[in-house]
Amino acid sequence: MIHIAETLSIRTVEGFIKPEEIERLNDVMDDALGPLGGARYGAGRRTTIHEIPGHSPAEAQEVYEPAGRIEMTDIPCEATALLDQALELHMAAITGTLPSVTGHRPWIYLEYGAGQYITPHADGIAPDPLTRPRQIAAATVTLTDIQDTGGAFYVETTGSDAVWTADKVPTGSGYAPGMRFAHEGTDMSSPWFHSMPRTRWSVAPSPGTLVVFGSQLVHGTEPVRTGRVRKFLTLFVSE
Repeated sequence: MIHIAETLSIRTVEGFIKPEEIERLNDVMDDALGPLGGARYGAGRRTTIHEIPGHSPAEAQEVYEPAGRIEMTDIPCEATALLDQALELHMAAITGTLPSVTGHRPWIYLEYGAGQYITPHADGIAPDPLTRPRQIAAATVTLTDIQDTGGAFYVETTGSDAVWTADKVPTGSGYAPGMRFAHEGTDMSSPWFHSMPRTRWSVAPSPGTLVVFGSQLVHGTEPVRTGRVRKFLTLFVSE
């Protein structure tokens, strides 16, 4: 049964990918992006992995990535294979604290340049948390030394009850007693979220560290100071 603690958890897997694998992934993505990739997957992109009910993709981009970013969902097979191999090797460590996880969605490549960031938000379990698959957590692995570039990852906690709906969990739905669901629009498009008091916890994981964070945990990144931050993202699901 899915417990609310899984969707609010955070943990790391150090050494998820090795230095030589980081180097190879950088080379693969350099080749994949080429001279025009920054424009195609950055300023010229008209799609986004984020959705806001009642908003267009362009409006969602403005809310989530107001200074832009590179986002590539069709990453090279070599990168996918390397990341999947690392995930298979470390999956037992992940499911030890996320026992509901049974699989993951395809990897996505993200890149942030100077001044770029992602605004605070919670991903949510699903548009309808009673359907399957159910999104339990997300995970990112950064290729860059954030100590040098900036762009630290953060989570935000709150004692406010405003984030939660009043929805009751039906018997037999696969959730543990006491499960709660975050509102749709738990992001900067919602005035209630914008004004909700929150406490920020920032981290700068070493390159190659996998950061796993629950689907109902508010998170974001700080602006990059210099250079670029490259990372891969996947979503863990309960099927």
